[in-house]
Amino acid sequence: MALEARLDLRLSQKLILTPQLQQAIKLLQLPQLELSQELNHELIENPFLEESFDEITTEEPTQEERDSTEAEDIQEDTEAPLEKLMNFTIDEYFDERGSDGRDLGYFNPGTVSPPSFDQFLFKGNDLYDHLLWQLRLSSEPEDIRRAGEIIIGNVDENGYLRVSLEELIDETKVDRETIEKSLTLIQSFDPPGVAARSVTECLLLQLTSLNLQGTLIEKIIINNMEDLEKKKYSRIAQQYNLPVDDVMAAVKIIEGLEPKPGRIFSNTSTNYVVPDIYIIKTADGFQIILNDDGLPRLRISTFYRKLIQQKNAFSREDKKFLIEKLRFAVGLLKSLDQRNKTIYRVTETILDLQKDFFDKGVECLKPLTLRDVSSKLNMHESTVSRVTSNKYLSCPHGVFSFKYFFSSALHSGLGSVSSTSVKNLIRKIITEENSKKPLSDQRIVEILKSSDIVVARRTVAKYREELKIPSQIYRKKK
Repeated sequence: MALEARLDLRLSQKLILTPQLQQAIKLLQLPQLELSQELNHELIENPFLEESFDEITTEEPTQEERDSTEAEDIQEDTEAPLEKLMNFTIDEYFDERGSDGRDLGYFNPGTVSPPSFDQFLFKGNDLYDHLLWQLRLSSEPEDIRRAGEIIIGNVDENGYLRVSLEELIDETKVDRETIEKSLTLIQSFDPPGVAARSVTECLLLQLTSLNLQGTLIEKIIINNMEDLEKKKYSRIAQQYNLPVDDVMAAVKIIEGLEPKPGRIFSNTSTNYVVPDIYIIKTADGFQIILNDDGLPRLRISTFYRKLIQQKNAFSREDKKFLIEKLRFAVGLLKSLDQRNKTIYRVTETILDLQKDFFDKGVECLKPLTLRDVSSKLNMHESTVSRVTSNKYLSCPHGVFSFKYFFSSALHSGLGSVSSTSVKNLIRKIITEENSKKPLSDQRIVEILKSSDIVVARRTVAKYREELKIPSQIYRKKK
C-alpha cells in the first residue's frame, strides 16, 4: 500500500471542562472541614487573596466617624502610594506574610495570640510505651528483653499479638525457648490478657491474674465458647451436671472480663460532625443558615491589584504569572458564591419535599431520589449528588447526613413509605420487646403488616443487619 499525505476535515463534539468549571465542581463537593483547609491553602499560595477581619455591625456610624472615613478615602485616592508599590521587594513580601503566621499553617491578624504548640505536641501514654516501661523494669537477661521489645512491637492496639512464634524466631534469630520465655514475661504485664493470640487465650490470661484456674469459668471458656455465644446455658449446665445458677454465676464473671485489653490505652480522639447547614424552626416557619464558622472570609487584595497595574514594574513572564493568579482568585470567589447558592437551593428543595419530617419526625420521612430534587431545580443529578455527598444538616430532630433524606420507596396500604422510616420503626419495635422473649424476624413482619406496611422477612433481616441489631438468639437474656 502506498503512503500518501492528505487533509481531512472532521466534525466532532467533545466535553471540555474549563479550569473555572473544574474549580467550581471541586469546591461544590467539599465538606466544611475540607473546604476550610482548601481556602487556607489558597490564602497562603495566592498573593491576591487576603482575609477580611472587618466585623459586621448593625450600628449606624456617628457623623464624626463618617467624616473621618470619607477623609481617609479621599486621601487614599489622591495620594496613591506609587513609590511604595514600586519599591516593594520580595523580602518585604515574605516578611509581611511570615509575621502573621500564615506560612506556618495558621493565620493570626494580630489581635489573638498564636496558639501554643504544647496543645499539638502532647502525646498520651499508649500501650506500646506502657509495656516497654514494664519490660525495662524487669530483671530478665538481655536476650529475653531484646526479644520482648520485638514482641511488644508486634502487639496491636487491641492488645493482641499478630505474628506467630515462627515469625518471631526468624526475626529475632534466637531459639524457641527464649521466645517463649519472653512471651510469657510480656503476658504477665499489665493490662491482664495482653499479647494473647486469641480471645480464648486472652480470657484465660485474665483468669490467671484472678487466681481462677481450674474453675468452672475456665472450663466454659475452653470448651463452651460457642454455647456461651448463643446463650445456651442449660446445655452447659447439663454437660457439667451443675445447676443453671452456678453456670449463670460463672457467665457473670466472664462478662466482666475484657476481650480487648489494649482498649484502655487507645489514643483515638472523637471526631464530631460539623454541620454544613442549620435549619432553625421559627414562628414564621423554617430558616436555612449556611455554616461559615471556621471559613476564612476572602477578598481581593487592593494593594497587589494596584501593584500589578503599574507599567514596566514586571517582566512579561512575571506579569503573566500574576495575572493568572489574579484571574484564579476572582474565579475562586465566584465559585464560592455559586457553591453557597447551590447548597442553599438544594437544602430549600429538601425542606419543601420533606416538610413533614422537619415538623413531626423520622416516622414521616418520605421516599425521595436525586432525580426528584434535580427535576424540581432544573439541575443535573450529578450536581445534586455532589452537593449532598459528605455534608450534614442540623435541624430540631438532630444532625443528619444529606443522604439520609434520600431513600427508596416501599408500597403499603398507606401508600409509598420510606425505607428509612421502616428501619426506624423496626428499631423501635426491637427496643420495646421483652428481652427474655425477643421477637423473631417473622413476628416483626406481622407487626409491620398490622400497620399496613408489607415487607418480606428477608427485608426485615436485611434492615436489621444494616442497623447493627443482632438476631433473636443473640438478643435473648435470661
